[in-house]
Amino acid sequence: MNSNRQKIDQLIQKGVIIPNPESIEIDSDIKIENISDDGVIIHSGCRLFGKSTFIMGQTEIGYESPVTIQDCQIGPQVTLKGGYFKESVFLEKASAGSGSHVREGCIFEEEANIAHTVGLKQTILFPFVTLGSLINFCDCLMTGGTSRKDHSEVGSSYIHFNFTPNQDKATPSLLGDVPNGVMLDQLPIFLGGQGGLVGPSRLDFGTVIVAGTLFRKDVTRPGRMCFEGAGKGGNAPFVPGLYRGIKRIVANNSIYIGNLISLLQWYRHVRSLFISDIFPDALQAAVMAKLQLIIQERIQRFNQLIEKMPLSIQKYKDIYHMDADAKIMVQQKELLAKQDAVNSCLLSMRAYQGDTALRDPFLNLVAHALRDNDKNYIKAIQTLDPVAKQMGSDWLQGIVNKTLEEILEILHSFR
Repeated sequence: MNSNRQKIDQLIQKGVIIPNPESIEIDSDIKIENISDDGVIIHSGCRLFGKSTFIMGQTEIGYESPVTIQDCQIGPQVTLKGGYFKESVFLEKASAGSGSHVREGCIFEEEANIAHTVGLKQTILFPFVTLGSLINFCDCLMTGGTSRKDHSEVGSSYIHFNFTPNQDKATPSLLGDVPNGVMLDQLPIFLGGQGGLVGPSRLDFGTVIVAGTLFRKDVTRPGRMCFEGAGKGGNAPFVPGLYRGIKRIVANNSIYIGNLISLLQWYRHVRSLFISDIFPDALQAAVMAKLQLIIQERIQRFNQLIEKMPLSIQKYKDIYHMDADAKIMVQQKELLAKQDAVNSCLLSMRAYQGDTALRDPFLNLVAHALRDNDKNYIKAIQTLDPVAKQMGSDWLQGIVNKTLEEILEILHSFR
């Protein structure tokens, strides 16, 4: 008997529901003990690969169309209706529709969901966040909302533009933020359908971008409605390799990485308190590992941007005859000269745990809340009083602020 058939038989004997065993492919690396025997359903045409694949109870895979899973960690009551899922984590009751293309470095927190034909990579969705259909939304972190009836949403046919004409990807967009978003009490963000967001961008809670809008800016005030008119057509010279402004790019990348570091510390100190049957050590470890990889990816993309500065500087000299004292030249030269220092700073910041005078009292309050709510993460966090939530947000915001401050301490011309 071949190894594929042996694996399938072992899963069936264990209690996994496989209506059409002959159509299933199970990689030899799959560990049977990592697939729950509690109501897991694997429909026709599905394929499971990878020694780190982990599937918890009441999960349904491939109901609408075949599913391929490669080294994913999947929590309880997750629904993956059809598509390709690689090196990503799905927490309780997360779901994805047919045609999903979820590549490495994605984290779906509780009840986050996407409809059909959505492409994601290096994307983090907080609880309840909803993405419609026909969406490309790579390199984003989205928060906001309080429940499945009050959630941040991205309308259908939406694109996050994460690749520039100068062929760099220092373009992550922060929709909401981690310090306030983790408290699960913020206004939702709404991105109207048939629109687009040009990264790197930051949007505050309560932002509404009207359907059909291509948005290129930051919104740093809460509760704003944003729209743009048809605009004027035309054309202008394009100079490949020329960066006309990098201060905002550097700031937004630093803030994004700071938010990732704060989320890493949140999982290390807060989510670890909620280890249970529905959030076991395996899922905690998987999210922590993904966050480390996402941070590394963002630092790498930032470095690739910096490596493009010599060409940009030369273009300014050759085309615009700009002297070395021009502000844009000073900034680009400093960014290039201090690349190693910037890189070392961001790498070392991953270990920064923030102000323990804020963190430790907050953790004590969380510990009381989790006992009162039977370790239900969402209920426990949402029942914290405003003073406790503010303490936790201040702790995490301090990590974000410290990340940006350390970068600006290196890059004097960006202050």
